[in-house]
Amino acid sequence: MRGPVLLAVAMTVAAALAGCGGTHATPISASRAAATTSRGATPSSTTDHAAGFRSPRTHPTVAPPARLRIPAIGVDTPLLRLGLDATGAVEPPKPWMKAGWFTGSARPGQAGPAVILGHVDSKTGPAVFYRLASLRPGDTVQVTRTDGTRITFRVSGRQQVAKSQFPTDLVYGPSLEPSLRLVTCGGSFDKRAGHYRDNIIVSAVPA
Repeated sequence: MRGPVLLAVAMTVAAALAGCGGTHATPISASRAAATTSRGATPSSTTDHAAGFRSPRTHPTVAPPARLRIPAIGVDTPLLRLGLDATGAVEPPKPWMKAGWFTGSARPGQAGPAVILGHVDSKTGPAVFYRLASLRPGDTVQVTRTDGTRITFRVSGRQQVAKSQFPTDLVYGPSLEPSLRLVTCGGSFDKRAGHYRDNIIVSAVPA
């Protein structure tokens, strides 16, 4: 894409997902908590009802993703590892013909959404996710992991959203079931800002 993938992910939200893996809410700051206490507010309970609780549910541990194949649109790319930039947003892949996996998201096949990003085009031509918007429900997406194992997903949905209304909860929110999110730019191009106005988000579930 002519500009970076702009994902509306605040630092507090991205940090919570990457570091805690369980909460998507922005925590109350220490100053706000202190102000509440100074006004005489009394906690409803001092009992930790979760103390000693152990969930019977277990989740498999899988190797990180190494390669992505989407036969319907001719994608066959190694997967880079993406972190956060200085502003707290997910950094886009630098090579425009390679996609990247956000390391703060789930590994493909583990509980939760695995998020993979790629450019739609560049100043010289189409990029790795140029045809992402043409995927249809039922199309297959194959991920090969670093240990050689593979998992196949099937496209379950596709949407185009304004970057100003990016559905952070949908893309990054924790869940108990494995899923895949493929993200690129789309819509009209804002020449003044130097980037596309929308994002294309393709969702997929294990086949």
